[in-house]
Amino acid sequence: MDIKPGPLVSNIDSPDDLRKIDIRSLAQVCSELREFIIDNVSVYGGHFGASLGVTELTVALHYVFNTPKDQLVWDVGHQAYGHKILTGRRDVFHTNRKYKGLSGFPKRSESEYDTFGVGHSSTSISATLGMAEASKLLEDKDKHHIAVIGDGAMTGGMAFEAMNHAGVSNSNLLIVLNDNCMSIDPNVGALKDYLTDITTSQTYNKIKDEVWKVLGKLGSNTQEIASKVEHSMKSLLLKQSNLFESLNLRYFGPIDGHDVNHLVNVLSDLKKIPGPKILHCLTVKGKGYALAEKDQTKWHAPGTFEKISGAINKKIHDTPQPPKYQDVFGHTLVELAKENKKIVGITPAMPSGSSMKIMMEAIPERAYDVGIAEQHAVTFSAGLATQGMIPFCNIYSTFMQRAYDQVIHDVCIQKLPVILCMDRAGVAGADGPTHHGAYDIAYMRCIPNLVVSAPLNERELRNLMYTASQHDGPFSIRYPRGTGVMPEWKTSLEKVEIGKGQELIPGKEIAILSIGTVGNYALNAADSLKMEGIEAGVYDLRFVKPLDEELLHNVFERYSKIITVEDGCLMGGFGSAVLEFAADHGYKATVKRLGIPDRVVEHGEQAQLHQECSYDAEAICNTSLELVGCRINVSV
Repeated sequence: MDIKPGPLVSNIDSPDDLRKIDIRSLAQVCSELREFIIDNVSVYGGHFGASLGVTELTVALHYVFNTPKDQLVWDVGHQAYGHKILTGRRDVFHTNRKYKGLSGFPKRSESEYDTFGVGHSSTSISATLGMAEASKLLEDKDKHHIAVIGDGAMTGGMAFEAMNHAGVSNSNLLIVLNDNCMSIDPNVGALKDYLTDITTSQTYNKIKDEVWKVLGKLGSNTQEIASKVEHSMKSLLLKQSNLFESLNLRYFGPIDGHDVNHLVNVLSDLKKIPGPKILHCLTVKGKGYALAEKDQTKWHAPGTFEKISGAINKKIHDTPQPPKYQDVFGHTLVELAKENKKIVGITPAMPSGSSMKIMMEAIPERAYDVGIAEQHAVTFSAGLATQGMIPFCNIYSTFMQRAYDQVIHDVCIQKLPVILCMDRAGVAGADGPTHHGAYDIAYMRCIPNLVVSAPLNERELRNLMYTASQHDGPFSIRYPRGTGVMPEWKTSLEKVEIGKGQELIPGKEIAILSIGTVGNYALNAADSLKMEGIEAGVYDLRFVKPLDEELLHNVFERYSKIITVEDGCLMGGFGSAVLEFAADHGYKATVKRLGIPDRVVEHGEQAQLHQECSYDAEAICNTSLELVGCRINVSV
């Protein structure tokens, strides 16, 4: 489908073209840009509400600042679609998040306007401050540095670390706080309440408006007046001292983030004020599309939809379909928690994505959303565990990387019974390399006292959760994004023997060892191999740590050719654990490892990436044929 932009946006191939447009036409540019985003996402999918909410801000920033010389950094990057369209990627925007197409996030290798690669929260201020300090050292005095961060990302501890440093740096840094009271789900915590106090203080805002009117008339005296008047006014009028001013950041705002002309005027004034400063902009996530404004969580990334009616396109199936693994987690957690009052759930700002929301609705007093704070989530869970609670700490695999020290220091060294549930393990699909859960098997299995497990299917996930709830020590469970394989998934709960795998299919010539849901690929491959006259044994290990040594001894004594399969990195992963076992016990079998190679895997559908990385059913089958000496390739 050929989606045409409006007449103004169709002629903007770079911000230089945008700056040639009369300021009186900027509202029209915003309208066309917003419509182009709506048209594209409705047809091709992607993140939606975040970019609509910063349309005016995006236009104003590129209009006022000399990008890419002036460095513009977006936090997380969900909101950067307008930025991409205005910076030379309009005509290929339809490839956004598609295999071998544009990344869904800013990416340095994609454009010089993407000054910093993002995807994880709360990094923008640190990165931009680093750029600003580099400009000082290089004596590039005319360069501006702008970090755009949402109020959700501002809850991350890294943002506060960066602001604390910025306040004493005297760098030419502008922090734009995009305040819409949302990340993906509604924001939580004291910072949200603090920002609400600022934005709803009628006395403060009345005088603030007057100050802006005065500043707009003072020309060259803007800096001096701002220094004398702003600081005094804030200290006197706010009920508590201004958080940002206390960090030595000049605070301006709050202002309407959807008034593009006012934004241009304010940003132009702020360019004249050196040093670290923060502009507080109030925006509406999903602005310009009524349904997205009304239900901002649902329309964060709705998939494709009918633009006029707002009906989200869903596949209609004639037969029952398997559930998503995260929903199995959410419902099973509630089931366990109803039987055991010591069970609690914790998530760092992902209640919808992780399905912790199911428990938050069913048993709200025992479910915690701690904000974008993975480190805190793990140590908070450790504190709960010291008092006899059984915490299920649910974090995406890629975000668990941010809490690694806490997993080691606060949980595993103390042998605390915290259950670490890692959603989105393995390749995560269209979100790409910043969101792939490629490394958790490798980084978890090297930690003492930690059980490391992965379920084959929905029944196994339920059983591992039940087993973990009765284990007196740290326990990790990983599972992928997306649907499972069992339409009838709500099976009875059974305790699994820790460190015990299972033989799924007995074989003769070759053994396929798997961990996690890729074992289903192994089962499909074995069926295809059987049609070629090859009997492959299939074994689901369940646990990377402890390994089922009895099963492995049996396999190495029976088979001379072995394949390991994992939806994780080959370096230090499950296959490496099997090879270590073989070396330790003197086995000489030929072992071929399949998994994520030692490179950054880009974005695409999960099945496409499994095929690209050669660990889908077809790859397992053809690798097996090569090992047994057959040259034919089989399609599965």
